Amino acid sequence: MRKLQFELVPDSCWYSNLRSILSKKQWDYLRKEAYDRAQGRCMICGRSAKRLEAHEKWSYDEKNKVQKLEDIIAVCHDCHSVIHIGRTSLVGNMERAEKHYMKVNACSYTDFLKDLGMANTQHQRRNEIDAWKLDLSYLERYIR
Repeated sequence: MRKLQFELVPDSCWYSNLRSILSKKQWDYLRKEAYDRAQGRCMICGRSAKRLEAHEKWSYDEKNKVQKLEDIIAVCHDCHSVIHIGRTSLVGNMERAEKHYMKVNACSYTDFLKDLGMANTQHQRRNEIDAWKLDLSYLERYIR
């Protein structure tokens, strides 16, 4: 398993994120908690970063059609661009993302293409599911 991976969100889950369902105050609390855990370093590549971005880690149970929040992590912009490679390709930053992926994972361009192909196949399969149930049980740790 690669250290840095593509996370292609099923089309029906686009714009379904914590920022859209939580208040600004709640989201700020969660993202800042991730930044504190990161201690100024990307939680994927380990690079020191003045500005980190909060990334929601989701898992997908295709059999039960469940999209589950697993974690909120702090990542550098380059790692976040790789994670959301679909968006990155739309805004025209593919070359930088490719280089970062290969550097972090110590792999070749051929490996990059193979991994991206597998991620696209997984994305297509997940797109066959019309509606995903949302599991936000991760957030229970913040409710007191």
